[in-house]
Amino acid sequence: MKLDIVKYPEAVLAKECSKVEKVTPELRELVDNMVETMYDDDGIGLAAPQVGESIRLIVIDPSGPKNREEMQVIINPEIIEREGEVDSEESCLSCPSFRCVIKRSEKVTVTGMNLEGEDVRIEADELLAIVLQHEIDHLDGTLIVDRVGRLKRNMYDKKIKKWLKNQN
Repeated sequence: MKLDIVKYPEAVLAKECSKVEKVTPELRELVDNMVETMYDDDGIGLAAPQVGESIRLIVIDPSGPKNREEMQVIINPEIIEREGEVDSEESCLSCPSFRCVIKRSEKVTVTGMNLEGEDVRIEADELLAIVLQHEIDHLDGTLIVDRVGRLKRNMYDKKIKKWLKNQN
């Protein structure tokens, strides 16, 4: 089932998420719905808070949104190593019509757990490293608008306020 994407400035997006204690049928259903939502909205990553769930869970597919060949589920992901620096042009399903360039680590090592409850370790560079950092940021309550300068953020805030006002 496709889920609604939570949009900035909803409070759930600014909260640090709780660890997932165990894989349950409900968690598996959430994962299935998140994957469907991510693909439906042409995303290459989606974090649980983006669908209103404040837990440490991400789904990613850097081959997407069209190819859909590298789908991964990571529970309780954590960046344990970083290397280098790269500029990354990013957008976000939770921040409609906002694009920006962010400094990211060029390479990262991420640990976590898969849907079978097994430990995973991912050594990533290029797009995979960027996607992992972006989605893990969501779990820490950080959005791309939090990583830009005050002027660009204020301009986006005004745009969102106007958009929200016009919706009501």
